[in-house]
Amino acid sequence: MAAGRIRRGPSAGDAGRMITVDRLTKRYGDVTAVEDVSFHCPPGTVTGFLGPNGAGKSTTMRMICGLTPPTSGTATVKGVPYRRIANPGRHVGLLLDASAQHPGRSGRETLALTAAVIGTGRDRVPELLDQVGLAGRPARRRVRGYSLGMRQRLGIAQALVGDPGVLILDEPANGLDPEGIHWMRGLLRDFADRGGTVLLSSHLLREVEAVADRLVVIVRGRVAAQGTKEALLSADGRTYVRALDPAALAAALAPRPCEPQPDGAFLVAATAEEVGRAAASAGAVLLELRPAGGGLEKLFLTLTSAPALEGASR
Repeated sequence: MAAGRIRRGPSAGDAGRMITVDRLTKRYGDVTAVEDVSFHCPPGTVTGFLGPNGAGKSTTMRMICGLTPPTSGTATVKGVPYRRIANPGRHVGLLLDASAQHPGRSGRETLALTAAVIGTGRDRVPELLDQVGLAGRPARRRVRGYSLGMRQRLGIAQALVGDPGVLILDEPANGLDPEGIHWMRGLLRDFADRGGTVLLSSHLLREVEAVADRLVVIVRGRVAAQGTKEALLSADGRTYVRALDPAALAAALAPRPCEPQPDGAFLVAATAEEVGRAAASAGAVLLELRPAGGGLEKLFLTLTSAPALEGASR
């Protein structure tokens, strides 16, 4: 299934189409669920919002969307608090809980009602059903008969009904099979590449690593790490690179410090862009090019380990 196209691409130059979180805090009595959380999501990017269960991700997203009032701090979407956006469904697409869909309506009725409520008309409903893989018989079925993956697809279609410039998605890949996850990755990447802003919470680390431009990791309600994916995953500042012709690659990379690896690759003291440009200038065919760190899974486990948790709680 193709990822499809979103009809109206948001403008990459519209700085208002971003999410800004400034020192958000939420307390429930003596329990602090979120403490002093700050980050931003620029236009044209996918931001992966990560953390262990109970870290405060969903609470933070609900505060951004005006569903949970913060104890202190602010969150804005398109430069204003979400609740002050006129007809927010035309600007911000939300998927926070796919199980909240009315079980007695069909998929088509669900999208048609959403379109009517936000005033977009129903002409996009067939297109969206096809885009998310629910056209035909699934569109006529009652939501109570949907699998979790089908509910997620319907929820993504609902988020897109208003042709928004911002998407806020909490665990949208839950219940999706590998083909569905691949489809969702393509859809989100296409949305961001055409200027949209995506805030994505997911426990599927490899999928987040594949699609995200920026990462925010929250531990015990506090931000443990944030920044561009490349910066966070390149802790030692080196790049792992492997080429069809290792000798040609080594010549292209000279005089940069290179450490040969057993598989014929090199660890290079340079950014991935610098390595890629040097290889391209020399005509070296690359087979692999990535930050030298252990990937998002290693970063996540390091940040959520016992010592890190103790540091985050201080």
